[in-house]
Amino acid sequence: QVQLVESGGGLVQPGGSLRLSCAASGFTFRYASVGWFRQAPGKEREGVSAISRTNVRIYYADSVKGRFTISRDNAKNTVYLQMNSLKPEDTAVYYCAATEAFSPGLLSPNYNYWGQGTQVTVSS
Repeated sequence: QVQLVESGGGLVQPGGSLRLSCAASGFTFRYASVGWFRQAPGKEREGVSAISRTNVRIYYADSVKGRFTISRDNAKNTVYLQMNSLKPEDTAVYYCAATEAFSPGLLSPNYNYWGQGTQVTVSS
């Protein structure tokens, strides 16, 4: 059974940092591309960052470039999203998603498996 479990969300002040983790099980993780998406109240889900299964391609939304960094540890079946210089507009539920596609980009229909999400709130 495929499972993606996000952790690391929470409340942080503007300018602060958080690191999200996505722990995967039930499939061959090293053959999967993994992405992070987020959805704020009243808004559509948007792609934040993704890393291809061979680490060759990494994607970032323009809104997070220079502030967020995605990485993966295949030995731990885990993908991380380091988020720095957080802004109130980063507040959302963050979801991890996975796919066997080589280069799925930040398009959510390209992803087969989804986690339950973790809340990130940036507020003073």
